[in-house]
Amino acid sequence: MSILIDENTPVIVQGMTGDKGTFHAKEMIEYGTNVVGGVTPGKGGGKHLDRPLFNTVKEAVAATGAQATITFVAPAFCADAIMEAADAGVRLICSITDGIPAQDMMRVKRYLMRYPRDRRPMMVGPNCAGIISPGKAMLGIMPGHIYLQGKVGVISRSGTLGYEAAAQMKAKGIGITTSVGIGGDPINGSSFLDHLALFEEDPETVAVLMIGEIGGPQEAEASA
Repeated sequence: MSILIDENTPVIVQGMTGDKGTFHAKEMIEYGTNVVGGVTPGKGGGKHLDRPLFNTVKEAVAATGAQATITFVAPAFCADAIMEAADAGVRLICSITDGIPAQDMMRVKRYLMRYPRDRRPMMVGPNCAGIISPGKAMLGIMPGHIYLQGKVGVISRSGTLGYEAAAQMKAKGIGITTSVGIGGDPINGSSFLDHLALFEEDPETVAVLMIGEIGGPQEAEASA
């Protein structure tokens, strides 16, 4: 098994028609991710990468049943994109965007806490590499070929350290169930503890590699 995403998870891409959104959406589709559409205001009704485009996340969810989204939206507008996805009922929000103001992320965190726990979306990021369940689906910007499918979960604040770990593990024949990049910003959507709990419930994950960074309490909280 895996956590968060697999080959059946319907995914939309917010900001799909921009250069970065186009590049990484294409990579995700080629990897096998079930990308069912994109959201770019003003371009609804068209197509991009042979996927339908919508003006709003609400329209995209209604038409496709999307359960996950990834945002390639400029920092000044990304908080609104995240909250729009939450309001549309998306259960997993992955934000790649770097440079979101801390005050905006505080607003996002408060906004998401309004939802009852059973309806509250899981947010990964911002400023992260994303999520990959090797051999199944990729919701991020990582090089998919360095990940081997297996039985070890990975949680990393650093994208590049996560890549290095995956490459070294593959060289040793050690595979990964899911790798999650939670992002290195001071205020992020989810913590080591959140994902450790998910891996604990996954019967195929037998161990977890946690890669922290200097600064902040999350590493100490996870080890307690």
